[in-house]
Amino acid sequence: MSTTTTDWRDRFITHLEALKQREDRGALADLRRGLGEPPGTVASMYRHVIPWIPQNEFLEDAAYTVASLFGLHPESGGTRTIGGALGAIRTNDGNAPPESIEQRFITLLSAHEDDLPVHLRQAISLLKTHDIALDWRRLIRDIQGWTHPARYVQRRWARDFWTRGQTT
Repeated sequence: MSTTTTDWRDRFITHLEALKQREDRGALADLRRGLGEPPGTVASMYRHVIPWIPQNEFLEDAAYTVASLFGLHPESGGTRTIGGALGAIRTNDGNAPPESIEQRFITLLSAHEDDLPVHLRQAISLLKTHDIALDWRRLIRDIQGWTHPARYVQRRWARDFWTRGQTT
């Protein structure tokens, strides 16, 4: 399958969503095996990722990270950034003190790119607990922009978090 960098994200996420729609538990389990492992090192993920992405190590790492997180929480249709989704939990959750969610979020915003998958896993687990769907297309773009010197992803997530989880 020929894949270009301009449209590969949509086709890739559509493929992941199809796994969920088909209730392909084996494929979702393959994706979850990537949790806690360096991107691209779990062979069982290859067949679910490689055909859908361009050959580019930077893009591949983001795709493997998103695929493993999708395996953990395969719900789509969200319109918020992770910052907005966590902000909604912070303002609406009577079980967890808002400060604990805020501290987790600050730690996520401060994460080095090498540690980002670990912090994203924690955030996605929290979203799963609260049954909050995610915009996976936006997340893959945000992961790719994580190291930009202007920190536009982190600033957008922070704005979304502290403006009470509103959509952007």
